[in-house]
Amino acid sequence: MDVLAKVRWTIDQHGLLAGGGTVVVGVSGGPDSLCLLHVLNRLREAYGIALHVAHLDHRIRDVESQEDAAFVARLAAEWGLPATIEARDVPWLARESKLAIEEAARQARYSFLAQVAQAVGAKRIAVGHNADDQTETIVMHWLRGSGLAGLRGMLPLTDLEEMRLEAAWPDHPPLDLQLIRPLLEIPRAEIEAYCLEHGLKPRFDRSNLDTTYYRNRLRHELIPCLESYNPNIREVLRRSAWVIGDDYSFLQAQLERVWPVVVSSESEKAITFDLARWRALPTSQRRSTLREAIHRLRRSLRNINWIHIENALLALRTKPAGTQVTLPQGLSLSIGYRDFTVADEGYVPEADWPLLLVENLPAAVPGVTELPDSGWCLEAAVIEREEFREDYLDDPNPWQTFLDYERAGPELVLRQRRSGDRFRPLGLGGHEKSLHTFMIDHQIPRPMRDFVPIVASPQHIVWVAGWRIDERAKITESTERILRLAFRLCLDA
Repeated sequence: MDVLAKVRWTIDQHGLLAGGGTVVVGVSGGPDSLCLLHVLNRLREAYGIALHVAHLDHRIRDVESQEDAAFVARLAAEWGLPATIEARDVPWLARESKLAIEEAARQARYSFLAQVAQAVGAKRIAVGHNADDQTETIVMHWLRGSGLAGLRGMLPLTDLEEMRLEAAWPDHPPLDLQLIRPLLEIPRAEIEAYCLEHGLKPRFDRSNLDTTYYRNRLRHELIPCLESYNPNIREVLRRSAWVIGDDYSFLQAQLERVWPVVVSSESEKAITFDLARWRALPTSQRRSTLREAIHRLRRSLRNINWIHIENALLALRTKPAGTQVTLPQGLSLSIGYRDFTVADEGYVPEADWPLLLVENLPAAVPGVTELPDSGWCLEAAVIEREEFREDYLDDPNPWQTFLDYERAGPELVLRQRRSGDRFRPLGLGGHEKSLHTFMIDHQIPRPMRDFVPIVASPQHIVWVAGWRIDERAKITESTERILRLAFRLCLDA
């Protein structure tokens, strides 16, 4: 089967050009992109497509890269194809974003191609990755410890949104674009033979010989070494990638099935899992749900390290509630009693009860005190004993309590917990207990503990709001005035 027939098979097999329309073709001037452009130009009428040439000068090779840009511009003009030729300072992007030069070049290149596609109304971008590029990619991902997603290698059809271009294009709009690779089944040798057969004279990129670049070392050193063990290693690796790709698709379908079962809440900031349901999953799905949570919260993250996932799995299997595990890019995993949450480090969970987000806040007694940035208020009222009805105490609302006004006193503050806090929980016969132990015993989720409102007098805690008052502030037969404290939504006022 010749190159043209192989390309047609790939296009038809994967629906790469379904529906026609404009296709932006990334053309560097090398043999792969030149072959791609020539083949697609021959197939324009068959698939009802229009071509737009796009070339980016990365400003890495000075005069040579400028000559490449001029070559592509002349070629497009000779073939009667519209073209967009631009230059971007990739070395600067690498320094500013603290990226390897190869990653900076990748982000700059795909951002440029996406912007060209948006400008010309194209829905597809074609690039010239070939079968040997596929082999190199599979080996590179394997050496980095990639999971199944990476061992699939490159796909013939990919949503550009998955390319994660935040460094080169911060705050980019949603990219409704497809990246297609029509040459993915064609070895480099066949591409070079095609160029020779059709009189194409590609540019030569000397940087492809520079083994300081990671991919070039694989190409020129490691893969030839592997071929000395198995001359067919390239084909073996690509076949393995096809099989892995099918397995990955099956596992992704299973992930989509179990995700709504084990995820109890999800937002842009945090994902919370039901711990018992998650633990009932097979280990493979435990890994995949953790990876998916990280991916959803960090769309720009391309590689999730094996060690992060395994540390999280171990902690969720063996560690108690309150344990926190570090995840990549400022994320952490917090284990609760019945659930666990993946979120930013220091994340304050959303709650349907009042949270105190400041360290200290004087309380108006009597009066109304607004809790900053929470939407909640504390209402304090003093009730004479003769006006107080005993059935008030039957109210099950945990955010309301009644105290002896003289014992609690008017100088109350709302504050967050402090190291060493102790109080005398009602019902323990006046015995003290550390606030830390009390919160653990009552299974208050660790991420919430710092934000539980503590009502305190100058002498001691009088109420751990929502849970327990202090023995010293309780109403007794000698109580003359009663302090009613109640948290409510301020909008109810």
